[in-house]
Amino acid sequence: QNNFPFCKVDGDLDVALPDGTGDVAYLQALSGALDEALARSRAELVIYLAGADPYAGDRLGRLSLTKQGLLSRDQRVFRRCREAGLPVAVVMAGGYARDIGDSVDIHYHTIETAAWYCGC
Repeated sequence: QNNFPFCKVDGDLDVALPDGTGDVAYLQALSGALDEALARSRAELVIYLAGADPYAGDRLGRLSLTKQGLLSRDQRVFRRCREAGLPVAVVMAGGYARDIGDSVDIHYHTIETAAWYCGC
């Protein structure tokens, strides 16, 4: 809701989350939004913008997710897309953690999760 960009253009499916949302509320919102997006679209490909900036230790993000919460996010996205028979292109995004190792760790686990779900 308050993250960059500060002036937002309306999208097809916007989910405004308050600062400090945390893992539980974020993952609940994600599950509903994924189901709705897949039901409303006739997608043949999912482009997954896998941002590390929702992480609690990120200097710019405000959602306060843990690394486990981000891993759960990735698992939900890949699992739901696999269930729908949709290929996924992953794009790394964000990652402004105070400790660069945290951003690297988050992105690494996204790729590791993607590889597991695609059977690579």
